[in-house]
Amino acid sequence: MPYRDLQEFIQALEQKGMLKRIRTAVSQDLEIAEIADRVTKQGGPGLLFENVTGHSMPVAINLFGSKERMALGLDIETLEKLPERLGNLLALAMNPPAGGFIEKIKALPKLMEAASFLPKTVSGGLCKDVVLKGEQVDLGKLPVLKCWPQDGGRFITFPLVFTYDPETGKRNVGAYRMQVYDKRTTGMHFHWHKDGARHLRKSKAPLQVAAAIGSDPALCFAATLPLPPDVDECLFAGLIRQEATRLTRAETVEIDVPANAEIVLEGTVDPVERRREGPFGDHTGYYSLEDDFPVFRVQCITQRAKPVYHTTIVGAPPQEDGYIGYAIERLMLPLMKLQIPELVEYHMPMEGIFHNLMIVSIKKQYPGHARKVMHTIWGLGQAMFTKAILVVDEDVDVHDYREVCWKSLNHIDPERDIEFVMGPIDILDHSSRLAGYGSHMGIDATKKTAGEGFTRRWPDEIVMSPEIKALVDKKWKDLGL
Repeated sequence: MPYRDLQEFIQALEQKGMLKRIRTAVSQDLEIAEIADRVTKQGGPGLLFENVTGHSMPVAINLFGSKERMALGLDIETLEKLPERLGNLLALAMNPPAGGFIEKIKALPKLMEAASFLPKTVSGGLCKDVVLKGEQVDLGKLPVLKCWPQDGGRFITFPLVFTYDPETGKRNVGAYRMQVYDKRTTGMHFHWHKDGARHLRKSKAPLQVAAAIGSDPALCFAATLPLPPDVDECLFAGLIRQEATRLTRAETVEIDVPANAEIVLEGTVDPVERRREGPFGDHTGYYSLEDDFPVFRVQCITQRAKPVYHTTIVGAPPQEDGYIGYAIERLMLPLMKLQIPELVEYHMPMEGIFHNLMIVSIKKQYPGHARKVMHTIWGLGQAMFTKAILVVDEDVDVHDYREVCWKSLNHIDPERDIEFVMGPIDILDHSSRLAGYGSHMGIDATKKTAGEGFTRRWPDEIVMSPEIKALVDKKWKDLGL
């Protein structure tokens, strides 16, 4: 049974012993973040703080902070099975069939399945139990967290931000942090490469925006996915939960918002107005420094009668966003294989902060094959930000860091096997020479061939003979080891 709102998911977590209610009084400034950080790093449960000083609204955090909770939220046995449910549809959405009649007919069953989960517009919804406009709007009544000591203020860290392309009318839902400046104003952290920023660049008038805080797990996950501009996150959330996303028209902007959201902020972002935002303790484990970003002017807040404020913290891994990132990695595997057929497996370690390291295993077929794969990855959507790509042979388990280190360091001649290229870099990378632009490194850790100029013999890996292994297996119990 899919979760239709955040509170249903919270109840499910509690029933399975995956949630802890905290009744001790805590502060929204630093204290909740410190508790959540410790719990996450200890592999602990989701948290619901019921006694936040100065607020009656509870705070939910770390709900997705494990593979098990992430899988539960997406209503799937394990995250490794995500591609079985959604991989083909995602590949179809991101690589639609060419104009040929036969290709379209072959895709029809999958398209029909997707069509059955198109978003539905409904009248009203739980998100409109309370409607606050004009002078009633006061963001200070929300228990927004200050997460780290040098943060420039309190930040809404898990909003689902709805915008529309002014030219095409296509919807986008993204998760962009929002620094609260005062009762009715926040920052809007649109990165250059994101769809929200693209919509704003196209807009000649203030861009209408709605930010939902606290929604069902499928929509929360969909908002974090690196989907192409024309793929609707609300539709993809419907595919995940196998039930259409229910939307309702906002009160003051022409935007459909999640009908069962906990809180919805409505307003506009001017294409020209900028204000200093930050610093912010970011998912790199370092502070993103102050910079000028667009300003969100809130003109209406709608909410449930008894809402839960949903938030997250980011910082040095492991953090909750690492498990969301792992789910994204698993979901994208079929798409990666579609675009790189020789790819066997890939992994982006949590400690690599998603965009800093990708380990890729391939079926090597010709000289320079590993380098071809590197450059293909640097040409794929948000994979273009990958700072370091390590390519290994198909027999290497990319999830086993000990094996990766052992075989890679045995296989490389640094001068021969490492190359550097220039290109776009994640805007949060503080080490690049310019914001958003810097160098990438590719490491070819595959076995080298004569075609690559390697004229020496490549030695065999040490492996015991199967006969001896079987013989020792029979004697193992008698050995008393």
